[in-house]
Amino acid sequence: MDFDLSEEQRLLKESVDGLLTDSYDFDARKKYMKEKGGWSKAVWGKLAEQGLLGLPFAEADGGFGAGGVETTIVMEALGKALVLEPYLATVVIGGGFLRHGGSDAQKAAHIPGIIDGSKTFAFAQLEKNSRYDLHDVVTTAKKKGNGWVIDGEKFVVVNGENADTLIVTARTRGDRRDKTGVGVFLVPASSKGITKKSYPTQDGLHAADISFTGVEVGADAAIGNPEDGLALIERVVDDARMALCAEAVGLMDESLKTTVEYIKTRKQFGVPIGTFQSLQHRASDMFVAVEQARSMSMFATMASDFDDAKERAKAIAAAKVQVGKSLKFVGQQSIQLHGGIGMTMEAKIGHYFKRLTMIENTFGDTDYHLRRVTDAGGLM
Repeated sequence: MDFDLSEEQRLLKESVDGLLTDSYDFDARKKYMKEKGGWSKAVWGKLAEQGLLGLPFAEADGGFGAGGVETTIVMEALGKALVLEPYLATVVIGGGFLRHGGSDAQKAAHIPGIIDGSKTFAFAQLEKNSRYDLHDVVTTAKKKGNGWVIDGEKFVVVNGENADTLIVTARTRGDRRDKTGVGVFLVPASSKGITKKSYPTQDGLHAADISFTGVEVGADAAIGNPEDGLALIERVVDDARMALCAEAVGLMDESLKTTVEYIKTRKQFGVPIGTFQSLQHRASDMFVAVEQARSMSMFATMASDFDDAKERAKAIAAAKVQVGKSLKFVGQQSIQLHGGIGMTMEAKIGHYFKRLTMIENTFGDTDYHLRRVTDAGGLM
């Protein structure tokens, strides 16, 4: 199998790397964190200008018809630069629901705004005590005429403060943990009955806890079948897991590079600590961990196109396991090899570690996905 990038994919990589080199350094990132919602509207506009927000959408919808490889290229670059902008929430997740389950009218109403950068999304899925189970939903959507009334609470909604549109999972029938009766709804963030409590997360992003009290939406708010939306949710979340694996590889790559540069210049006993054989061995182990994660990230990218939902889920879960193991090792070693300075807010390595830690716990941690792989009978 050929893992080399095509000419178009190489140009994409050069383009996004060049853009972020010009727009993102650690000092610039600290300024962006202070903007409303915790990210830069100017940078978001530049991503739109280069067509990066339209990559995965069909040409008929105004996009470029790109696939998982292109998403992986972009997410890895975003990880290396420690980007704050809501590409995952808006393009991968929000766009994913529209691509995989949206009606023609829903696509026409929302996709152009994503592509030109005028509209962002947030995925309101996590609930109190639901952990990583996508079918554990207490929030309700009850019929009212031709529309729906949504009541409930969602927590840690990334980009929930700034998003124009919320994608909300809600139960239309059945009990809390039933795998049927879960729907997905497009809800304008300005709807009456929505209240938000916003806050920064430990990795520098912003999230919100959101309450829905008698929020009324029309019949056109439901994406796909409102009584049987779990398969769609799982499909889109698998795309998000694949994207997170790629972002983690970018983060680990940059963490390794930064750490090696540091131990080459940090002196102890009059010599650079990078000359100590034990530290060279640790850096070598970090390199191996990064490459193991990279290979499994590639596997997740391929698996994202599997037609068999069970095989796709198993493969992406396996990738999340290896990436989780690698990111923990690389992150911890990076901090240790930097010494005390690695724990300070002034050192960027600590911010890479924080983002890696958040990725490990997003849409299922290592233990959760290891159980999924085991229950599925392991990989062939």
